[in-house]
Amino acid sequence: MSLVVTDAPVDADSAVLEAGLAVFNEKAVGYRDARPLAALLKDDATGETLGGMIGRTSYGLLFIDKVWLPDTVRGQDTGTRLLAMMEAEAVARGCSAGFLMTLTFQAPGFYARFGWREIGRAHCDAPGSARVLMTKVL
Repeated sequence: MSLVVTDAPVDADSAVLEAGLAVFNEKAVGYRDARPLAALLKDDATGETLGGMIGRTSYGLLFIDKVWLPDTVRGQDTGTRLLAMMEAEAVARGCSAGFLMTLTFQAPGFYARFGWREIGRAHCDAPGSARVLMTKVL
């Protein structure tokens, strides 16, 4: 066996870790319930994804992992509607809380307007920036 560090893990690498964690967690908890979740902005004419939110639900928690919207739709309540969709689906799946991480120059103020609160901060580059961990009771 060897230990390897890489900046290019392949899908098969992630699959091994995900499968191993799923089995480990199922043994510890007695069930497996992790499911992907996305609320997407789609082009009506082409079906192309233009932006949205991607995360997952697991063991009663919503995790929002990636969020991006093009400049052309910002300020039009698109993010508000997508966040509401993610939260509503999480509640329908039995989730009682959510977690996300954002950067100080991204959207902590946006999430705070909808009841998300900061529970941790780690300073990072660029100078003066920080990663902000946020949670919300759903």
